[in-house]
Amino acid sequence: MDKSEKRISDTELEILNLLWHSDEALSSTEVFERLDTGWKYPTVTTLLGRLVEKGAVRYEKRGKAYYYSPAIDEAAYKASETARFISRMHGGSVRSMIAALCDSRGLTEQDAEALRRIFDLTD
Repeated sequence: MDKSEKRISDTELEILNLLWHSDEALSSTEVFERLDTGWKYPTVTTLLGRLVEKGAVRYEKRGKAYYYSPAIDEAAYKASETARFISRMHGGSVRSMIAALCDSRGLTEQDAEALRRIFDLTD
């Protein structure tokens, strides 16, 4: 997503995740039925409308129903949000982010070895 586009809220992201992991476009009713949130149907349709306005979701009309699918790529969105987070919270430093993660949850020897393997792949 372009930086000029509006941010996707955590609530909207729940719907977008559902659409990303669906093999086909879903009607608003199908989205409502597949979500395990306790939201009412009008809430789901409002959120779908917001996602359409933000350019994150597209729709097509089939008969009387609207079917929704993602308009943005999941991997690209996650990469963009991760870069934004690192920039905002860690001044753009991946090292700072990893250090904060290690300090906040403790780093086991298995975690350290997994990180070594990841970083060895990127060299």
